[in-house]
Amino acid sequence: MKTAKHNSLLRNLVIATAIVGVEFAIAAPAFAHHPLGGRMPANFFEGIISGLGHPMIGLDHLAFIIASGLMAVAIAGGIIVPVAFVVATGLGAGIHLSAIDLPIPEIVIAASVVLFGVLLVMQNARRPTDNHTITIAGLAALAGIFHGYAYGEGILGAEPTPLVAYLIGFSVIQLAISLGIYLVVSKAVGRVSLKHLTRFAGGAIAAVGIVFLSTAILNYLSYV
Repeated sequence: MKTAKHNSLLRNLVIATAIVGVEFAIAAPAFAHHPLGGRMPANFFEGIISGLGHPMIGLDHLAFIIASGLMAVAIAGGIIVPVAFVVATGLGAGIHLSAIDLPIPEIVIAASVVLFGVLLVMQNARRPTDNHTITIAGLAALAGIFHGYAYGEGILGAEPTPLVAYLIGFSVIQLAISLGIYLVVSKAVGRVSLKHLTRFAGGAIAAVGIVFLSTAILNYLSYV
């Protein structure tokens, strides 16, 4: 029995490590190779490429997308969490494109990563009823507005065609990552052992968020 429990825990730690490793594997090249070299998209294809790349340029964005996918598995009815987040990113981009300013977006984005990392650490195995699913989905939507606001910076001034393609691109890649994680983890991990996975991955995600949050606060204070 102990051997089986140990093997189950080891398997979940391996899965969690792989998930967190994906963050770095995908994000690292993105830091070095900004979509289109930072150039404004000029057509539909370039808009799609830029949209697909932008959510992965910042490790803070990617960490939250992964956290939303894990949260979808961790709580009852959690699939609404990544969906709410992605829909809200479109709204956030629209806010930026409408020239409406949001306060301290970098700090809020980093804080959202820390929050969802901590929430994952606190989650137990999935329960049949979970009365805080709507609350977490609401928090994801609020975070999505600020993440989307940051995405909007990369398309300001673009023509309508590449702009629409950009919105499609970043929506598709976010859904693909978060729902892909949801499907893989829900199939590979049992209810009882799910808490080990969410705690390990949540701790790593929170750590990423803390790094970005401290940097964002220091940058903000330097301009005050």
